[in-house]
Amino acid sequence: MKTITPYLFFPGNCEEAMDFYKECLNGEITALQRFGDTEMPVEDDHKRKIMHGELKAEGITIMFSDGAPHKEITRGNNVQLSINLESEKEQDRIFEALAEEGEITMPLENTFWGARYGMLTDKYGVRWMLNCEE
Repeated sequence: MKTITPYLFFPGNCEEAMDFYKECLNGEITALQRFGDTEMPVEDDHKRKIMHGELKAEGITIMFSDGAPHKEITRGNNVQLSINLESEKEQDRIFEALAEEGEITMPLENTFWGARYGMLTDKYGVRWMLNCEE
């Protein structure tokens, strides 16, 4: 089964935003991983920033991040749609279809979190993340 989840990016204030949305939606933070908890090399001042967080509230799931330190986060580029897939074949098909006339920002590859993952911007400017657990 495919699921689609909004992924929100913040310029350093992700934890504050997660707490805000948790209160607004009467939700629960179900995952929180900081850059310093991962194998991703980052400067010391970015290690306490959130690499990945999840909030769940009555059937709603929202994912969050402060984003990679080399990517500027601004209003307008801070929302991506994340699709979780169960089949690499289906992931390939969807990734290739969305990438047509678009821009691949990260090709599909195996990641340190145990998934095959890639990112792209489609021809309409919509940003996508495709994740397939191993």
